[in-house]
Amino acid sequence: MTTKITAPFKEQLLAQRANLLEQLNTLRGGTVGRAEASAEHFGRPEDSTAQVSSARDLEFAMDERESAELRLVEAALSRIEAGTYGQCIDCGVQIPAARLHAAPEALRCIACQEKTE
Repeated sequence: MTTKITAPFKEQLLAQRANLLEQLNTLRGGTVGRAEASAEHFGRPEDSTAQVSSARDLEFAMDERESAELRLVEAALSRIEAGTYGQCIDCGVQIPAARLHAAPEALRCIACQEKTE
């Protein structure tokens, strides 16, 4: 893909990355480290042990999902820079633009993605 074609995808990916970084920053307590944020979120004596455990598991799952999504976005931006963006990593065919608009971080064409899943 040419730079002209990838430019809108790059903008979309950069916006997605900024959004994810903001979410992760908020989830982790801003400038506070993860351990301190967890202690603040889950150190209330009025919360039951089960409630604290469930809330902690949910927060860490959200953090992991957002971190994984951020890795995919970063990888897509790297593929743009390398000139391989839009090519299926399995079969090498061009991923349709409609798929990339819906999921700009897509690694595979739909057929290969279905095989992977």
